[in-house]
Amino acid sequence: MTIRIVSDSSSDLLELPDIDYRTVPLKVMFGSREYIDELGTDVEGMALALQEHNGPSTTSCPNSQEWLNAFDGADELFAVTISSALSASYDSAEMAVREFQRKNPAAKAHIFDSRATGPVLRLIIDTLRGCILDGKTWEETRDETIAYQKRTRILYSLESLGNLARNGRVNAHIARIAAALNIRVIGHASDEGAIELLHRCRGEKRALKTLVKEMVERGCTGGVAHIDHCLNHKAALALKELVQEHIPNIDVHVNPCGALCSYYADMGGLIVGYEVDPAAAS
Repeated sequence: MTIRIVSDSSSDLLELPDIDYRTVPLKVMFGSREYIDELGTDVEGMALALQEHNGPSTTSCPNSQEWLNAFDGADELFAVTISSALSASYDSAEMAVREFQRKNPAAKAHIFDSRATGPVLRLIIDTLRGCILDGKTWEETRDETIAYQKRTRILYSLESLGNLARNGRVNAHIARIAAALNIRVIGHASDEGAIELLHRCRGEKRALKTLVKEMVERGCTGGVAHIDHCLNHKAALALKELVQEHIPNIDVHVNPCGALCSYYADMGGLIVGYEVDPAAAS
């Protein structure tokens, strides 16, 4: 019996020990360049090149065949995708699951739309992995992770909105004003997984304090948090210290963004995935 987890590369988790795990890559494209979000990609080179690029840029999700190839050979399957409000990756995975189950009628499959990106996908994947290693059934693992996902939240602090503006995710006028005034934007994901702006902060210190304040006010009382950064390890460590200072019993992990998340976070950006208390999730 083969139990497999498959995520798209927005999870920034390209390898996972002790379990059958695979990823399918998203891509970032601008000018004549194409960066595939996979092990070995020059993410720093991509981020620097994007800063110098004045034309349009875009991303591309895995197609259904790439998902299907990753599913092949599994008997029980869980797929995890970037927010369906940001990408068609979920739609491609859904098409692949239908074909997978047509060819394998006895197989079991469930797709998790993270309604987020990066660190929230890893929270979901960690929960799936823990259930599988604990020997829980596919149904128990599915139901426990569905319940857990309701407790996940995402926040981000962005120094630049340039890539989001070029990709049509935020208003270009707002992006220009933020750049001109050296404003860092704090945002989160809506219930549907779309990008929503919450605060505009002058300076990195204020932005970090605002992130922690939002985590506390939204019901984070401990548990696990992941901080992903786009070439801003210093700020990520400073945020980790602040989070640990204000939220007891929290396990904070700092990770670099992969290519896709670096595109959305842009140079200097931070993405935070965290858990909230069950009472705050209801």
